[in-house]
Amino acid sequence: MQGYNRNKGKNNYSSFSNYKKPNRDNNRSSAPAPSGLQVFVREGEDINKALRKLKKKIERAGVMKEIRDRQYYQKPSEKRRTAKKAGIARWKKKQREASKI
Repeated sequence: MQGYNRNKGKNNYSSFSNYKKPNRDNNRSSAPAPSGLQVFVREGEDINKALRKLKKKIERAGVMKEIRDRQYYQKPSEKRRTAKKAGIARWKKKQREASKI
């Protein structure tokens, strides 16, 4: 008995015949735009004020929370459990605030 031939005369690499390689220029004269958080310090501005701005931006972006979350591996079931606990806590807090009013 003959085996089933899925390719029927095609070679394994026929689907890659129209594949174009990405164009990679060796001369990278234009530097890529910096990514991430930036704080622009004006001339004569206090450095402590700039640090406070940076800390606020980092907090709003959630960078520190993500670093703390990724510090150790957390199983997907643990992630779901903590997310559910956080949701319940938010709901209870909302109920408390609604009962005060």
